Amino acid sequence: MRILCPLALAVLALGACQPSAPSSLDIGAIFEGTAGDWVDLTYAYSEDAVFWPTADGFKLEEVAYGEVEGGWFYSSYNYSASEHGGTHFDAPIHFSRGAHTNDQVPLSRFIGAAAVVDVTVKATPDYLVSIDDLLAWESRHGPLPEGVILLLRTGWGDRWPDPLRYLGTERTGPEAVPDLHFPGLAPEAAQWLVDNRNIASLGIDTPSIDYGQSSTFETHQILYGQNLVGFENVANLQALPEWGAYVVALPMKIEGGSGGPLRIVAFIPSGAAG
Repeated sequence: MRILCPLALAVLALGACQPSAPSSLDIGAIFEGTAGDWVDLTYAYSEDAVFWPTADGFKLEEVAYGEVEGGWFYSSYNYSASEHGGTHFDAPIHFSRGAHTNDQVPLSRFIGAAAVVDVTVKATPDYLVSIDDLLAWESRHGPLPEGVILLLRTGWGDRWPDPLRYLGTERTGPEAVPDLHFPGLAPEAAQWLVDNRNIASLGIDTPSIDYGQSSTFETHQILYGQNLVGFENVANLQALPEWGAYVVALPMKIEGGSGGPLRIVAFIPSGAAG
C-alpha cells in the first residue's frame, strides 16, 4: 500500500526544530532523515527564456551596480515579464471566470507526491497524451492517488531554449500562433482525470498543457474549471522517477493574478520507484 508523505507538515516541522549548533542545514531532515536528492525543475528567467509568442518576454534593467558613496558594494535591478512564460504556473482564473486567482490557490495544489507519466518514446510535435497513457502508468503503479501532482514528460525539455524546436516557430506576435507545434494533454484525458481521479495539479515540460495546435484550449478549460492548476515549461523531468518523488512548487504570490513565475523543485528519496 502506498502512503503519501505529509510533506507540508514536515516543512512546517522543520521551522520548529531546534538542532544544536549545526554546521549546515540538511534539508533532507524534513523527511525524518530520509536520504535522497533535490532536483531543480525550474528554468532560469533570462532574455533567452521561452515565452508565448504574444507575451512580453523577461527584461532585467540595472538600477545600480558598484561601489556607493559609503564605500560598500550595492546592486539592484528592475524586472518585468508576462505571468505566462518561462517556468510558470496557471491559476484557474486564467481560463475559468470566477475561479481561484493566483493568491487564492491553496498550498495543497503546490506541495505533494509526484506521478510522472513519460511519453517521450512516442511524443511528436502534435502528440496528445491520452487516457491510455495514464492507464499505462496506473498498470505499473496503481490508481493515481488523491492529491497527487501529475507531471507529463514529453521530452520537450531537450529542446529548451530554442524557440524553433521548442515552440515550432521563431516568429512572435499573433501571426506565430498557428505555427505552434508541441505536445499537450488530450481534452478527453483531462475530462477523464476530472471525472475519475482527484489530482491536485498538472505539470508538463512544454509551453502549454494544451498542444500547440489547439485553438480552443479545451484542456485548460476542463481542468481550470475545477480549480486545478497547471505548471508549464517544467524542467528536468528526466531526473524524476515515475513514482516516489515529492514536489514543492511555489509561485510568486500576485494578488488577483492569473498565474506567475514558479520555482518548482522535487525531492527524490533514495530507493524511489523507477
